[in-house]
Amino acid sequence: MRITRRVALGGLAALPLSPAKAESFPAKPLTLVVPFPAGGPADIFGRNLGERMAPFLGQPVVIENKSGAAGVTGVDFVAKAGSDAHVMGLMSASAGAIMQSLMPKMPFDPAKDIAPQILVVRVQEVFAVSAKLGVGNLKSFVAYAKANPGKVTCGSAGTGGITHLAIELLKHETGTDLLHVPYRGAAPATNDLLAGTVDAVLLDISILLPHVRSGSVKVLAVTSDTRAPLLPDVPTMREMGYPKVNSDNWYALVSPGGAPADARRKIFDAATAALKTKEVAEAYAAAGGVVGGGTTEELKAFLKEEGTKWAEVVKFANVKLE
Repeated sequence: MRITRRVALGGLAALPLSPAKAESFPAKPLTLVVPFPAGGPADIFGRNLGERMAPFLGQPVVIENKSGAAGVTGVDFVAKAGSDAHVMGLMSASAGAIMQSLMPKMPFDPAKDIAPQILVVRVQEVFAVSAKLGVGNLKSFVAYAKANPGKVTCGSAGTGGITHLAIELLKHETGTDLLHVPYRGAAPATNDLLAGTVDAVLLDISILLPHVRSGSVKVLAVTSDTRAPLLPDVPTMREMGYPKVNSDNWYALVSPGGAPADARRKIFDAATAALKTKEVAEAYAAAGGVVGGGTTEELKAFLKEEGTKWAEVVKFANVKLE
């Protein structure tokens, strides 16, 4: 059979081009996985980031809420995307720095299956007591707790999460024997604090702010290095003599570990630009968040530091998942 030049060229034209040449990234809408339910702080951070990244990427960013296992489920979905850079996600402090020390086996390898991009936001947490407890500052609370060992209750958003480990860190640094009460989320913990069923809580600032303003909850300290803009008169744990009690919650943007480097760079650049917008800064501030930023290498160093820190807390507090 004789193959003419026209037939040969036609056959070549029919062959698919390589993906790198056939399309430029992003070639379709992107998915941003938020590892917690819709309506919460993480959802607010993710939706605002995605909305502001879209113009820089030239494609819509669709939010998917995939909650479970303290944020691990959502990050695992991103990890399983392999080389698909159109999938990205928020990684929480619990999933990124705590669960490695608590779960018998992580469903993904943090060192290989995810690619850290940029720190998105820090969420300041506060230590608060019921107005019914009758203590006015952290010093008086510590004295009261030491006088009543094992009787003062302190609620968290769940066993093994950052709010729980922050309580263990507070107990360790203050020398108090608080009775930890785990809840299935911040809302029920707050409800019991308001009712006086639990004496104290350690939670994200945004959860407690309305009740602080109404006077039904008393915030004793911010568990950060700096005071919270939403509560400028409340001292930090550092100011109160406990510098190690630092439990900022945080979220970082991650991509699948196999995502191409050039695609990851475009995502990083879009996220960096989005985080510099006034709209993101205002939305994050209203939710008790401080806008992140920085380089990927800085994020990697931060993740390592956080992992080491919380692993030590898990060890000395002998924390076990229920």
